[in-house]
Amino acid sequence: MKRRFGRRGRAMQAGWRLVGLAVIIFGVAFAVERLLVPDIVPVGYADEPQPSWAVEIAFVLRTIELMAAQVALIAAAVMVAVVARRCLRRRAL
Repeated sequence: MKRRFGRRGRAMQAGWRLVGLAVIIFGVAFAVERLLVPDIVPVGYADEPQPSWAVEIAFVLRTIELMAAQVALIAAAVMVAVVARRCLRRRAL
């Protein structure tokens, strides 16, 4: 039997998919950074010289990681707030 979702259910599914997609993107960027540039610090100053291409790749990958983590946290917070609001409404009725 197929479960049918109302308009709110579809919105909840879309929100959780956004959280999942952001977590996957974070994981992929984290893994790629560790594989491609494991010892590179995405900062201009270091004790020993670093190749500029490696610093640039590390910087871009770190940016993707941080953006994906922020999107996941914000979307998860919104989804948890919506679920909590629904629970409080049910108790009030």
